[in-house]
Amino acid sequence: MQEFLEETDIIDYSNHAIQKLARELSLHMNDDTQIAKNCFIYVRDHIRHSGDYNDTTLTCKASDVLKYQTGLCYAKSHLLAALLRANNIPTGFCYQRLHYTKGDERYCLHGFNAIYLESYGWYRVDARGNKEGINAQFTPPIQSLAFQPEDDETTFEEIFSKPLDIIVKVLEEHDTFDQVVDKLPDIEPNAL
Repeated sequence: MQEFLEETDIIDYSNHAIQKLARELSLHMNDDTQIAKNCFIYVRDHIRHSGDYNDTTLTCKASDVLKYQTGLCYAKSHLLAALLRANNIPTGFCYQRLHYTKGDERYCLHGFNAIYLESYGWYRVDARGNKEGINAQFTPPIQSLAFQPEDDETTFEEIFSKPLDIIVKVLEEHDTFDQVVDKLPDIEPNAL
């Protein structure tokens, strides 16, 4: 489990603001499930999804997501992992391959998290942010993700200890959401 607790350049949980928020979200809590739920709800409901809010700011590092209060699904998963790892809760990264938009021939990856909870084991959560047609919840052991893949879409089973390099590269090589919106990363189902 140690690899799912590590700090990285992207999951920079020793950042002062992340440490402070992680402590606040776990205050008077002894149960990892409740701490995880508090962290999930914070990221889902307080960090804007860049695409939903037409926010031009593009973030990648967990500390930047918190600082600017915005991020794509990938970046939001980076902040959630940082908050959970700061609370010593193992957290990984998961992906789906979805159509870019409904009916579109193109695909892109969607990012979310898996959290290791003592009472449930690995539990997948999606802090992307709710809106009409999307209702992701924290209700272990029942998983309630933002998207349910259709026939030609895929939920990858793998739980990664670090964000995929292809995700980090796209987020770090661009400055604004507008620059990346048509370059969202994709991986063939058999490529992982």
